Amino acid sequence: MLRLTAARTISRKPLSSASIARRAASTSSQQTQQAGSFARTAAYASLFVVSTGLFAIYYSDCRAALHKYIVTPVIRYTLDPETGHRLAVRVLGSGLAPRDPVTDDEVLKVELWGEEMSSPVGLAAGFDKNGEAIDGLFNLGFSWVEIGSVTPKPQPGNPKPRVFHLPNDSALINRYGFPSDGHVAVLSRLRARLPLVFPYSAESDSEDPLHGAERASLHAGKLLAVNLGKNKSSPPDSIADFVTGVRTFGPYADALVVNVSSPNTPGLRGMQSRTLLEELLAGVVAARDEVTATSTNKHRPKLLLKIAPDLDESEVADIAAAVRANNGVDGVIVSNTTIRRPSGVSDPNKVEQGGLSGPPLKPYALATLRTLRGMLPASVPLIGCGGISSGADALDFARAGASAVQLYTAFGYGGVGVCRQIKDELAAVLRQEGKTWSQVVQEAVAQTSLKETAPQGVESGSDSQESRETSIKLLVDEAEELKRLLDGLAERMEQKAEEGVSVAGGKQYVAVTPPPTES
Repeated sequence: MLRLTAARTISRKPLSSASIARRAASTSSQQTQQAGSFARTAAYASLFVVSTGLFAIYYSDCRAALHKYIVTPVIRYTLDPETGHRLAVRVLGSGLAPRDPVTDDEVLKVELWGEEMSSPVGLAAGFDKNGEAIDGLFNLGFSWVEIGSVTPKPQPGNPKPRVFHLPNDSALINRYGFPSDGHVAVLSRLRARLPLVFPYSAESDSEDPLHGAERASLHAGKLLAVNLGKNKSSPPDSIADFVTGVRTFGPYADALVVNVSSPNTPGLRGMQSRTLLEELLAGVVAARDEVTATSTNKHRPKLLLKIAPDLDESEVADIAAAVRANNGVDGVIVSNTTIRRPSGVSDPNKVEQGGLSGPPLKPYALATLRTLRGMLPASVPLIGCGGISSGADALDFARAGASAVQLYTAFGYGGVGVCRQIKDELAAVLRQEGKTWSQVVQEAVAQTSLKETAPQGVESGSDSQESRETSIKLLVDEAEELKRLLDGLAERMEQKAEEGVSVAGGKQYVAVTPPPTES
């Protein structure tokens, strides 16, 4: 029997309201989760942006504890000293380094060679040897940045290792030996900093070396100095390297420093002897004056001498005499590193050869500065350098007659905020005493510097009249005394002639004292 079946049809039951509600809830939950995920992502992104911005602000402030207590110690303990030094120079030269955002206290103002600076705290030569981080250093608050030493020809310096930390003493020993990129490379960096007001001309008489800038530093109230060294291959007594340095960098520096005090170049300190030093100073002054005369903007860089702290009093006196003999020397920096090892130095690295810097150097530098201050007139300013690591240290140099100070080793140990720290400490002490830096320096210089005597005939006023009257009275008194002695002598001669006093041998004596007896 044929059975016919109907085709099956698939029938769907209508969804219950509960199912619909569950599905709607599931869709809504997914949308809520997506919205929540987006919100979290946005919140994390915002937090990251804000945190990055805050960290950037924190990092960019040189006063941040991060730099003193984390960055600087990590560099010092994970890298060898020279590598850490190079890294610091690279960072400061990159434009990404921290800055000092604080305005200097008014009590720190100082005037040097007619230039007003916001503070007396500068950076000594030796850190930025080749002029790679000038503006980064100025941005840390230094009022004076000294690059170098720069030698005429490139030279590698002494073999490595040549830099040693003495952490037990917060000190440093280096025997770098003037590693230098040479005049050409450093000069190109200095010229690259200048604002391109107009292109350089092939004709020297139409060229303004500073491109219209008032100072080579390109910063108001700050000075850029170039420390000049000599090549190790040059004759020890030759002044040619220094003269060449003056002619090369004179148009591009606010000050030039003649360095005859490094202990790491054989024979260099011998140029501190009076004869050689007088010849050297005469040569560099003449070269500087020549640069000034031929410069279109009449730019006249100041010329300074940098001396060692290991000199006895007679050697300091010879240096002072050489400086006084040449009116073209504008100042002296006291001092470079020392070859001595004080008994208090305890770090094992004290046995290394080279120049010692840091707190152990301070007594030697300070003593040398005091001695030299008493041998030079107030018109020759002194710059204190050596072991300065606090505001109190800086003030000690001011009380000894230093017009300004320079840091070196403290910068390596304290990091980018040390300049601001020392300036704040110094300002606090000065305000406590109710004085300014300039007042302290002026008082010290007035009391301790060599008193300049005015040439005959240039006095004026009552002082001149009183001086003349005193001189005339002395001359009259001396003339009367001389007349009395001559009259007495004449009387005795007449008396002896009448008596016919004679002795053996036919010789006749006429004298105020008894004649000699026969032997």
